[in-house]
Amino acid sequence: MYKSIIIGTGPAGYTAAIYLARANMNPLIIEGMQPGGQLTTTTEIENFPGFEQGILGPELMDNMRKQAERFGAEFTSGWVEEVDFSKRPFKVKVEGKGIIEAESVIIATGASAKYLGIPGEQDNVGRGVSTCATCDGFFFRGKKIIVVGGGDSAMEEASFLTRFASSVTLVHRRDELRASKIMQDRARENEKVHWALNRTPLEVVTGETGLKGLKVHNNETNQDELIEADGVFVAIGHTPNTGFLNGQIHTDEHGYIEVKPGTTETNIPGVFACGDVQDNRYRQAITAAGTGCMAAMDCEKYLEGSSVHDWSESLDQ
Repeated sequence: MYKSIIIGTGPAGYTAAIYLARANMNPLIIEGMQPGGQLTTTTEIENFPGFEQGILGPELMDNMRKQAERFGAEFTSGWVEEVDFSKRPFKVKVEGKGIIEAESVIIATGASAKYLGIPGEQDNVGRGVSTCATCDGFFFRGKKIIVVGGGDSAMEEASFLTRFASSVTLVHRRDELRASKIMQDRARENEKVHWALNRTPLEVVTGETGLKGLKVHNNETNQDELIEADGVFVAIGHTPNTGFLNGQIHTDEHGYIEVKPGTTETNIPGVFACGDVQDNRYRQAITAAGTGCMAAMDCEKYLEGSSVHDWSESLDQ
């Protein structure tokens, strides 16, 4: 029996672990197959406060993990197969470890960026291929960039990247965009944004000096083309990692966990959510860490028997 289990790592899970461990709550952190989350695939982070010269993503996550361990946090690895939040103690079934019980649970499983699934893509993540303009746009000053996608996120990322790039080419497999009209208009009014519609991405192409561009199939001419670029940003959405919850926690229409505004409380008292799994807007390391702190403090208050209340009725309204 644990006082608290944290499912997931990354900046949110590790920060929650640090705070709970320092409060002598001795949390158990369940790591998946990629301890540290998405930041372990990021080469350099320059926008996390406190690191003047930047820091490598894996190094930052390793530092956070060691900090949590220093204060007594316990770690175990494995996939969470299912949970039972119907009664206390809560039950968490971990692959190869069986059922673990806890008085409280913090969910910090993040959201996975959707990829195109084409050759050369995964091999070049962090080496010219990115899913986060805010994180990596700075590295492409004065360079040519491709943004793949047709929704609001793609329009927003394309517009943002024009702050750094010499040009941004927006690639979409259809001739019509899914983005709202206002977002399309903003992108079309930007002279740095160029359009390659009705083109299906086929391969991320590299050369001896790095990324060369994106090979696409022109659906109008039925010919393959190479769109030259120094970077390819995939903006086709994210999938929150909430499948294992099996509907026990309230989520929005996209699967992101709903929390009481201004807190990390879910519809089940004693279960909290932090990081990208409940944030479909900011998705930054620093905001994830902030909500990790909030989740730990909310959890500590709950375990002390104060100021946590059932607000499920407000979610149903």
